[in-house]
Formats: sequence, C-alpha cells, structure tokens
Amino acid sequence: MKPITLKIEFDTPQFLQGLFANDRRNLAYLDETLGLKTVTRDGWISFTGTEIATQLAKQTFADLESTQRNGIHISDRDFRLAVDISKNSESTPLNSLSTIKLVGSRNRKTVSPRTPNQLAYVRAIQENHVAFGLGPAGTGKTYLAMAVALHMLKKRVVHRIILTRPAVEAGEALGFLPGDLKEKVAPYLRPLYDAINDMLDPEEAQRYLDDGIIEIAPLAYMRGRTLSRSFVILDEAQNTTREQMFMTLTRLGEESKIVITGDSSQVDLKPGIRSGLHEAEHALGDIEGISFTRFAATDIVRHPIVEHIVNAYEKFRE
Repeated sequence: MKPITLKIEFDTPQFLQGLFANDRRNLAYLDETLGLKTVTRDGWISFTGTEIATQLAKQTFADLESTQRNGIHISDRDFRLAVDISKNSESTPLNSLSTIKLVGSRNRKTVSPRTPNQLAYVRAIQENHVAFGLGPAGTGKTYLAMAVALHMLKKRVVHRIILTRPAVEAGEALGFLPGDLKEKVAPYLRPLYDAINDMLDPEEAQRYLDDGIIEIAPLAYMRGRTLSRSFVILDEAQNTTREQMFMTLTRLGEESKIVITGDSSQVDLKPGIRSGLHEAEHALGDIEGISFTRFAATDIVRHPIVEHIVNAYEKFRE
C-alpha cells in the first residue's frame, strides 16, 4: 500500500513544540510506535505512513492540543501516554484527564490525574464512601487522595482531614520516642506532609495543622472514635494488622469518606502476621459504596526510570 502524507499546521512553532515537550526524541517514539516518518518545521508537522497510522498521529496531536489548551504543560510522559492511548484505542483520551482540577491553594497549581487509572481513582473517591488505591510506589495513590481531601475541605464538603499511617518500625516503643504525639509520628507521615506542603501555602498548611482541621492520628489512637464529616486517609495500609484495618474501617461516621492506599507486595509486618489490607481486598470486593482501583507500573508518575525498576522487580520475582 502506497504511503500517504498528512500535514497539520499550528498557530506558532512554540505551541507545536510544546505538544511534543520540546524534545524531538518523543517524535522518534511516535514514529516507532505507529510506523511513521515525521517531519516538523516552523509551525507545521507532517506524518508519512499508512492511512491508519497517519490518522492515529492526527488523533494524538488533537488530544495533545486540547490538553495544552486546557492549561496543562505537556511532559515527555504525557506525550508518550497520548501516543499509547491512540494506538490502543483507549476510551479515555489525555485531554479528559485535565477536566478534573483539584484546588488546593490559590497560589499553587491545580492537581489533575495524569493517567486513565488515576482519573478512575479520583472519580471512585468522589463517588464512594470507601475507596482503595492499590499498587506500586509512585502511582499517585496518596498524592491524589490528599488533593481530593483538600478540594473537599475547601468546598466545605468535609470539616476536617485525618491522616493516619501505621508506624511499623516503631513497634510498641512509640511512647518512648521524644517529643509530643505529632513529633513522634511525623517521620512516618512525611509523604502526607509533603503532599500538603505541595498543595497549600506554608502559612495555611500550618494553620490547618495547628487548628486540628488537618489532624495527625496514629492508628493506635483511632480506637473508640467516630469520625463524622471527615476525610480519612489511611496510608501504607499493607502494614496494618487485620484488627487495625477492621477497627479503622468501622470508625467511619456520617458524611465521611475514607481512602485506603497500599501495596500488598511491600508488607513490612513480622512473619506470621497477616496484612489487614490483604484480608480487606478479599472480604469487601462486592460491597456497594466500596471501590478498588488497582494501579500498574504504567501509572507511575515519578522519574521514568522508576517504571523500569518496578517492571524489572516484578519480572525477577515472578
């Protein structure tokens, strides 16, 4: 079949270059994935290949253009994701991810999902009372949960955010550590603090913490409480015991949500102690109002090498 050439023109060279993250190596990925020869100069780009391949390239750049016009800066990863979405005919285009903008502080960038799985996760949190985010590190499980929590707090849907995480390394010696409660558990909740500081101005974040609007609540101190109009995030849930998981889930009060994040392949409990997350996955799968979003290495939004590391370990362990 004789190849055809399709040419597309854009407003400015700068706008076009932004669509492929100002890196021509991304165009090489497009060519390799779709079987094309791509040429770009000034404000135009052309694709030479089969009719199907050129149409997929056109679809990819239409998706990227819509995303960029929505105010999203296209990264290398975004470009490659858009190519993969077009090739695999996935129902969730890249530009649909930018339709969700989670507001933290006026002076900070809004947070949007970066993969179809992340979009499904955010929607699951919004639509369910209990949402599980399961999968490897770097997939945005905790970060997106924190973004939704702050967004709901700003909209006055919830009155407070409660962050909890098992301090496995401290064992029963938590009371012997120096400092007050917040200082004792701070090292174990560092990822949640990082997310807060990334989305809120420092003064606002500190005020929320001082006023108890954002509360640090170790699992050991959750027993006996009923949490109403609250957004609860249980992080690193693979390190909860069966009793701790059951206790946490049954704290949920009226108009509250709980998001539980974890990775069953990273359990740090002592041998013989079964993970509460593992039991919850099997016991709660069919209950209405409880969702499970499972992330894969393709959802990793950290440095690109992290995805390769995760894939290599999974392959080795299998």
